[in-house]
Amino acid sequence: MADTQQVETEQAGAKGGWADRWDAYEVTRMAGRIEAFAKAHGGAEAQVAHLGERGARIVLVGEDGAWGDLVARTHERARKAVEKSGITVHEDFDGEFAAKVTTGRYEWSRMAGIQVGGPSNT
Repeated sequence: MADTQQVETEQAGAKGGWADRWDAYEVTRMAGRIEAFAKAHGGAEAQVAHLGERGARIVLVGEDGAWGDLVARTHERARKAVEKSGITVHEDFDGEFAAKVTTGRYEWSRMAGIQVGGPSNT
């Protein structure tokens, strides 16, 4: 029994190490995408929102009004990625921050599409 328990512990430790490396890889990858967005749009700001069991959504708003988002598996990964990228993080998506978003014809047609016969959301 003792040998079996030790093997199980070693396997769990190896998996934990792998999981930590994977977590760091995903954080670095997302931070790179955030930095690329910021560079393409003259800077950026972000807000991290919970998606329940699915993780967290990073909403990015560029200085030119463009917006985008990324989804992380956990809120912690999203927070680490935003911190690593060095951009400003807002607690809420409201007021001054929301006013920076520029929506064009495409966004308006997608938002109203279901109600007024615009393009479908599928």
